[in-house]
Amino acid sequence: MISGRLIGVAILAALLTACASPPSRFYTLTGSLPPAEQARGIAISVGPVSIPSEVDRHQIVVNEGPYRVRLDETRRWAAPLQDAIAGVVVANLSALLGTTRVTRFPATAATDADYRVGIEVQTFESVPDSAATLVAVWRIARTDGDKTVTGRTSVREPVSGADYDALAAAHSRALETLSRDIADALKDLDRR
Repeated sequence: MISGRLIGVAILAALLTACASPPSRFYTLTGSLPPAEQARGIAISVGPVSIPSEVDRHQIVVNEGPYRVRLDETRRWAAPLQDAIAGVVVANLSALLGTTRVTRFPATAATDADYRVGIEVQTFESVPDSAATLVAVWRIARTDGDKTVTGRTSVREPVSGADYDALAAAHSRALETLSRDIADALKDLDRR
């Protein structure tokens, strides 16, 4: 009778172990540009940032074909994707323009900013072991309403491996390209 109970407990333990889900892994996007040598005195507010609704979730959305995506339940973004993108662009613009006066809207008042940058991400595709694709339309407006410029960045970064670290790194490089495009337009707009 005791051996029957032990067998029952062992079977129950085995079933519970088999039903346990694998642990989640969390990934971040990063900005790692070295700071510019010349300091600029301009103040920039980044935001709002909008993203497609199909990727607006904690799970990493993997593209599996032209009409199919998969939510990876065990691989997730550490922060909401909109916030992560805005944070990387803020860090990159600060480095590229040599200013510490780059903030995220609405976390800080945009009234202190010389320029406001709005970003609409139209495509944010993830294909492990292939590519990370980013298409974004952006708008820079001088807060006094005097000058405005719009642009579009389209970039496809190769992913060097099937792991999700490589995918996050590729998306970070794509955001670097977006940030460089915005920084170049800001410099040109500020000179005018």
